[in-house]
Amino acid sequence: MADQPFDDRDGYIWMDGEFTPWREAKVHVLTHAMHYASCVFEGERAYGGRIFESLRHSQRLVRSAEIMGFELPVTIEELEAIKTEALAKSGLDKAYVRAFAWRGSEMMGVSAQNNTIHLAVAVWPWGDYFAEKMKGIHMTHAEWRRPAPDTAPCHAKAAGLYMICTLSKHAAERDGYADALMLDYRGQVAEATGANIFFVRDGVLHTPTPDCFLNGITRQTAIKLAQARQIEVIERAIMPDELATFSECFITGSAAEVTPVAEIGGIIYKPSDISEALVQDYSDLVNGRMSFPA
Repeated sequence: MADQPFDDRDGYIWMDGEFTPWREAKVHVLTHAMHYASCVFEGERAYGGRIFESLRHSQRLVRSAEIMGFELPVTIEELEAIKTEALAKSGLDKAYVRAFAWRGSEMMGVSAQNNTIHLAVAVWPWGDYFAEKMKGIHMTHAEWRRPAPDTAPCHAKAAGLYMICTLSKHAAERDGYADALMLDYRGQVAEATGANIFFVRDGVLHTPTPDCFLNGITRQTAIKLAQARQIEVIERAIMPDELATFSECFITGSAAEVTPVAEIGGIIYKPSDISEALVQDYSDLVNGRMSFPA
């Protein structure tokens, strides 16, 4: 499935109130979202036929839409039911779930107050985001930085904010790396191109304060898992010159799950006790082998 184009697959996509054959789920070329990035989305994973933290993802999609100035055409309860039905209709127990909303094509221009808000949910099979992730991925440094909160809607999971992520990840992959570390507008460590980041020093977890990027749902889960193990977690500003002082590093995200990092731009990390424990705890949690920490 990884090599199959996303516009040429069997199955169905829920779109604007009904299930549409996958290949027929289309929008017009003058859709506002394509030209002005007026789209919000969620990336979710299902394990054992259950979407992990589905409600929190739905709630965040609603908040992202509100930040972008529009309302979803369904309630959160209806969205939950749609996602559950879409997963069931896919026949997949383990899957990726993409719910997204966008402005349509009634108006073309910066202003699009009267455009219809569309909603779709697609489900497809997806394994590990990174191959051989337990060995640790190799990362480089991104040229682009996360913008300041007063220059972009940084707390919305909005399509336009991922433009610099795509540029950074493409550049990293051209140089033989799996991903890139992005700094923020102040020059502080922020995140990877699509995942939050954690570091270990002397048995303590350090992670950047999410004040200009998403406080990821998987990030919050990893913090709870660490605290349940009595591992201290410090959220703070982290400067690039600190990178060499940490012994372990891992990234978190719905797609990445918990993935150890072996290198950032020549600085070597060795996945060890804490990284390995949280990888296992997260796997046990999402697969129903353990309950969520109180």
